Amino acid sequence: MKNQSKTQILVNGLKIKTSMVLLGAALIALITPSAAIAGPKSDHRGGAAGLRDHEHGGRNENHNGGRGKRSEGGDRHHREAPTATLLVSGLEGSQGSTVGPDGALYVTENLEGRIWRVDPETGQVTTFASGLPAGLFGIGNGGVVDVAFIGKTAYALVTGVASDSGGTNVVGIYRVDGPASFTVVADIGEFNLLNPPTIPFHFDLPTGFQFAIETYRGGFLVTDANLNRVLRVTLDGEISVFIDFDNIVPTGLAVFGETVLMAEGGPDPHTPQTGKVVSFGPKSSTATEVASGVPWVLDLQFGLGRTLYALSFGTFDPNTESLNLAVPNTGALAKVNGDGTFTVVVQGLNQPTSLQFIGNKAYVVTLTGEIWRIDGLSGPPYGPKP
Repeated sequence: MKNQSKTQILVNGLKIKTSMVLLGAALIALITPSAAIAGPKSDHRGGAAGLRDHEHGGRNENHNGGRGKRSEGGDRHHREAPTATLLVSGLEGSQGSTVGPDGALYVTENLEGRIWRVDPETGQVTTFASGLPAGLFGIGNGGVVDVAFIGKTAYALVTGVASDSGGTNVVGIYRVDGPASFTVVADIGEFNLLNPPTIPFHFDLPTGFQFAIETYRGGFLVTDANLNRVLRVTLDGEISVFIDFDNIVPTGLAVFGETVLMAEGGPDPHTPQTGKVVSFGPKSSTATEVASGVPWVLDLQFGLGRTLYALSFGTFDPNTESLNLAVPNTGALAKVNGDGTFTVVVQGLNQPTSLQFIGNKAYVVTLTGEIWRIDGLSGPPYGPKP
């Protein structure tokens, strides 16, 4: 791995208007307090306990990056604007992430079938697990795409590696038993073959193309961006359809109690009108719109004070339609407002795919192999005084 050139990242307070139906006032008030612009907190899968079996070496290289530029302006609370710092570069097809039980960041690398452990302060990168199925068609096109922890055990989401993609591996959830040892606990590809979507729309892969995994009620929820549904998966490997959709391209997930919040990438060409955050529960037959107005939303996470943030992959590039990529340096991090709009707080990200919060810091993973640390999202009482 080698350091790549630093991406120019800007921060601002651009408010993007929408005209969509808003979520009920009670849920909006719960998600985004009006008293202050809240900042980040730890991902709900994180904690302080150390890992039991999987702390090990690998390529113990430090990938500390340079410091991004601070915006000259301030927001309406007169605090310093967020600062973006390049923490890691040179990964190969990084996509999903989570915060582990030791408080470190864990990032999937689909080109190598690997999960990295990243020190959130120093940027030191070490191998947590390797030998998972790798993507068959370049970055962002299958392999190990996301990771989640239940207790001290990691589970990897693998997609796009079965026979309908020209591969020979299982599409599903793999339990990480050791640095290079895995057990398939749920064959999602086989389930999808036996239970195709009932809502008519075109799809290319009968085994689906899963995007994100999130812990839920002792098991998992998994989004399928190709078959347009969310699956519920137990640790025993039982799979069921939690909720299904028309062609809206479900992507990232966040859970708050019984409520599930989901990002929608929207169909090609992934316009701001189809980039959304929606919510639903275990008995919902349809989703309720929370916000819309930024293109190609891929992830969402709660920060401090229950503030919800969403990650935009960027503007669709028609010249890369077969690869389905965004125009470089058009991605953004946005805050979800209580009136159903977004406020962009960081822009100029290069094809970002995953978002986590650790303490007062946000961490953005990009498809181009970078991890950016963002400071200054939260003001008092949730963050340091200016």
